[in-house]
Amino acid sequence: MAFRMKAVKNIFPKVPTEIAAFIFVICIIPTIYFFELFVVVPSFYPVWSVWYTVHFTCGTFLMCNITSNFVAIVCTNTSVKGLLLQSKLQPKWHFCSVCESVSPPRSWHCDTCSTCIIRRDHHCMFTGCCIGHYNYRFFLAFAIHLFIATAYATYFNGYFMWDRINFQTPMALLKIVFPLAMVAFGIDVSETQLYLILFLITIMGMLFMVALLIFHTNLIWHGTTTYEKNHKIRDYDLGWRQNFKDVFGENWFLACFLPFAQLKLPGDGITWNTSDVWQMEGPKNR
Repeated sequence: MAFRMKAVKNIFPKVPTEIAAFIFVICIIPTIYFFELFVVVPSFYPVWSVWYTVHFTCGTFLMCNITSNFVAIVCTNTSVKGLLLQSKLQPKWHFCSVCESVSPPRSWHCDTCSTCIIRRDHHCMFTGCCIGHYNYRFFLAFAIHLFIATAYATYFNGYFMWDRINFQTPMALLKIVFPLAMVAFGIDVSETQLYLILFLITIMGMLFMVALLIFHTNLIWHGTTTYEKNHKIRDYDLGWRQNFKDVFGENWFLACFLPFAQLKLPGDGITWNTSDVWQMEGPKNR
């Protein structure tokens, strides 16, 4: 798989809501990172003690993978632009009236990106781009590492906040339910309240990643995209093993931990084996 880079002008979102979501993500991730390693963890272990160093190393490893995969998602060109495509319709190909060209199987037009996307799954508002054939593994690796990081942080944050909040007062419940309102209206702008906001953001991030990973694991298991699942298309289910290889490649382990490794995917995103052909002919190089 060639790493198809976008032009710099195409990296940043153009829709206001996506710009806000994009800025939130690129700001909150390093904020949580510094909060955990320079505020939370030092409250349990002396700085640069053995256990602090262990947690610092693990946290930094997760941070590097989260940010690297996020950059890879945003910078990877997964559109039909720049690809040499045929001009005649073949089975399962379709004509895109917006792009005024034929589009390969499993590729669909995105109004926000203004182009057809190879094996389009969905448009992600947090990255401001579509998730397709070339950046799907980066998206999944990003979600996996973000889930591990938020679960990791939630464990420590739970103990960290337990000693700082008096749960026996009615005001404590209001601070937990309406944390931003407490700060916005000047009711409580203490460090503890700011820490509580970061704690709740971490929990929500963890729960969101759980739901996201369950949904996409189910998609990959059955060899479908979001569009295909919604339209009950099951033409590309080659068995769960091959389905995962189609997304992560043969070296799936390296794909999860080395985001910029040039790991070849089995397919080119244009020509796809269907389940009936796969069952009759068996696996073959594509």
